[in-house]
Amino acid sequence: MKIKTLIINGSPRKNGDTSFLIKNLVERVYGEFKIVNTYTANISPCIDCRRCREKPECVIKDEMQDVYKFLEVCDNIVIASPIYFSELTGKLLDFASRLQMYFSQKYFLHEELNLKSKKGVVLLVGGGTGSSQKAYDTASCLLKYMNTKQIYPLICSHNTDCVPVAEDKAVIEDIEKAAVFLNGSDLK
Repeated sequence: MKIKTLIINGSPRKNGDTSFLIKNLVERVYGEFKIVNTYTANISPCIDCRRCREKPECVIKDEMQDVYKFLEVCDNIVIASPIYFSELTGKLLDFASRLQMYFSQKYFLHEELNLKSKKGVVLLVGGGTGSSQKAYDTASCLLKYMNTKQIYPLICSHNTDCVPVAEDKAVIEDIEKAAVFLNGSDLK
């Protein structure tokens, strides 16, 4: 059985620190990948039409429909983002708003989610003076709405104004351990 991993990239930079971490992880994780680049994907934010409170579907027809299908069968989810004002990027939060369908299905329709249980990893990078905790809390919340049962401890390089992530040896070691976790070993 082939492992399937969804990677949600919240960075606008194609070759930035977040992309470096994603590439590093992809080299180590087995199986099939779907990478959603939130800055280039045709995914609109939720418009709060509330249709998903009546039926477990989203009325917006865009690339998110493919993401929903992949979410049903994937084994792993990775949320990767720079930290902007101690939070995930705006485009990643736009993407996240479309997870409202799952919230509504569970809490308004009182239905079981049609999503396989997953493992999750959060990769954050930042160079400012803010904290990574709020962004991590948001990412963890999103992972839970996508039926993530095990979340690896935060992987964060938070000194990138001074040290590029490629030179952050501790983060590279964490990526290697996270790959083992995603490849099937339980979190210890």
